[in-house]
Amino acid sequence: MQSIEDLHRIACENGQATYIDPVSGYQVLTSQAHLKRGVCCGNACRHCPFEYINVPK
Repeated sequence: MQSIEDLHRIACENGQATYIDPVSGYQVLTSQAHLKRGVCCGNACRHCPFEYINVPK
């Protein structure tokens, strides 16, 4: 099974907005998809490039 880091890297290299988590089967947004949105959504996403700025503490 590929690591999450590898799956994320490959998805980003291929310009994909998501990849499938191998454990849960859920779609996971890549950091590129978050950057395209332009702001942290506050949901503590796995690859948040905004340092979780809007996630409640």
